[in-house]
Amino acid sequence: MRFDIITLFPELFAPFLAGGVTRRAYASGQVQVRLWNPRDYAEGMYRRVDDRPFGGGPGMVMLAEPLARCLAAIRAARHEEEGARAPVVLFSPIGKPLNQAQVEHWAASSGAILLCGRYEGIDQRFIDAHVDVQISLGDFVLSGGEIAAMALLDAVARLQPGVLHDAQSHAYDSFSQALDGLLDCPHYTRPEDWAGRTVPAVLLSGHHAEIERWRRAQRLNLTARHRPDLIAAARAAGRLSAADEAVLAKNQQENAADLL
Repeated sequence: MRFDIITLFPELFAPFLAGGVTRRAYASGQVQVRLWNPRDYAEGMYRRVDDRPFGGGPGMVMLAEPLARCLAAIRAARHEEEGARAPVVLFSPIGKPLNQAQVEHWAASSGAILLCGRYEGIDQRFIDAHVDVQISLGDFVLSGGEIAAMALLDAVARLQPGVLHDAQSHAYDSFSQALDGLLDCPHYTRPEDWAGRTVPAVLLSGHHAEIERWRRAQRLNLTARHRPDLIAAARAAGRLSAADEAVLAKNQQENAADLL
């Protein structure tokens, strides 16, 4: 898997690629990351990569030509054939919000070319000509696409075999298929009593079936409280059993009673 990143600030990625658990994916070559600065493909003494927007207005816009030359260099380095080109991904507000299903898609892919915008944005003509996919992290604005690129890389890298100590660690993440798209349950560790707060007794029982029932109920109730949209999606997909619906109904009745 290979990700080529087009960024005006490649130095931002150095500590990210060298630290944390996911560094194993980069060090082993499971996830190859190559950084490309469009300034290296700009012309003139000042290697200019931006200019004022037509029509006026604040800020600057990234020039299409340096980006096009940079992209051409990447495609040449990847030895791509016309029919098997890596998709160009732009992080932008109009993109589809990134979710776990998309992460799993990218984790099983051969990679992509990630385009990190800056300033007021990128000349629309380059986007129209070369961008295949647009992704958003949410309804807020960052100073550039680098943080979004790191988020995608981190989410993809941790899903690669051998990156996490326990191969099953990511199988039960929030939003995962194993949890039917629900939020994960609370987790506890030693000591059993901390500042007067105790671990739920069922987790100390050693009764694995009861523990799993408790965890499922916690996942359902937490998701219903904080992300009811995920409950609706799981229900629409037929992922909730009669037992699940009973847990949700009981929780709803208890919440209604608390309001009286």
